[in-house]
Amino acid sequence: MRAPFASRLSHLPAYLFQELDELKAQIRGDLIDLGEGSPDQPTPRPILAAFTRALRRTENHRYPTYAGKARARQAVADWYRRRFGVVLDPDSEVTMLLGSKEGVAHLIWGVCGPGDVVAVCEPSYPVYPNQCRLAGATPVAVPLEERNGFLPDLDWLSRHAHRLKLVCINYPNNPTTATARLDFYQTLVALALKHGFYVVNDNVYSEIYFGAVAPPSILEVPAAHTCCVEFHSLSKSFNMAGWRIGMAVGNRQLIQALLKIKRNTDSGPFGAIQDAATVALRRGTRLTAAIRRMYRQRRDTFCTELQKAGWPVAKPEATFFVWARLPDWFRARKNGSRSWAFVERLLLSCRVMAAPGNGFGAAGEGYVRFALVQPEAQLHKAAVRIGRWLNSGAN
Repeated sequence: MRAPFASRLSHLPAYLFQELDELKAQIRGDLIDLGEGSPDQPTPRPILAAFTRALRRTENHRYPTYAGKARARQAVADWYRRRFGVVLDPDSEVTMLLGSKEGVAHLIWGVCGPGDVVAVCEPSYPVYPNQCRLAGATPVAVPLEERNGFLPDLDWLSRHAHRLKLVCINYPNNPTTATARLDFYQTLVALALKHGFYVVNDNVYSEIYFGAVAPPSILEVPAAHTCCVEFHSLSKSFNMAGWRIGMAVGNRQLIQALLKIKRNTDSGPFGAIQDAATVALRRGTRLTAAIRRMYRQRRDTFCTELQKAGWPVAKPEATFFVWARLPDWFRARKNGSRSWAFVERLLLSCRVMAAPGNGFGAAGEGYVRFALVQPEAQLHKAAVRIGRWLNSGAN
């Protein structure tokens, strides 16, 4: 009997969140899960009401269109104009997705293949390097270092630009929580145009920010439409992770490459979900403001309690994650993965689940990521448990 798996699967490492699920399964009792970034709150009522109405429309019981409904794409274009001042053609520069994860995968398959080199920031969401490997392309890690504000080194990109087909970035960033300013995007777009590579920005956390200035879109750079695509999702902004609805916007040739894969793979998002997404985008400012306030309060409660316990964890400026450098006594360990060992100790000693930094790539070693996806009281309890453990002398 021949091997049941394609040879390309041998190039994939174990998937981080599956490994975390297996680790959690070993724990019984009062586990506080801060591992995966899955929002815990319900989708806002106006969106649910729109979905209920949409279920009664006969048009939504048929196959959806590949690129998405015209009114959904128009809602995306209108939202981008209001939020970022970016003008998009809804017919050629917008497509609806079954979540941004699917879109990233299909874009990489549509643009990259054997012999192509893709620059992937590290640490990063595992989908970027893994989809490059599945497509036969070569992912090259661009380390994100704390001393550079967890932004990719533009000098490195400039030196290696001649061999790059695609550069994948993600700001506001998962897992590091870093944000990028418009001047960074301007320099990156100028490099792309000079050397002929394309840029993908995953901007799904743009609405979860805590400073006075909202994170920008790379498409605010006028020339970006010639070489850039941006992904967005309603998962985080509207607590719609399970709905699987997102969008890709930007360069029309890249959008067509993505759609060519989609047409041969799926039939687009369920029409009723697109109708609900349309309402979400049209009413977005009020709904996302409430969600943003909730995450700010959670951030402050969790980080302040850890700081009181003597762990100098920085409060993030964006996303619903906390990216924390391991305590010095743990970082000093020489053997094995310190990040994984720390996560295991948290789980066994505190019954708190986190994600190891090196699960997002080797450059994440020495860090741990907490997702603020539990009620504030649970986050306070988790931080108190961690603080007691850190100060117990048992470490």
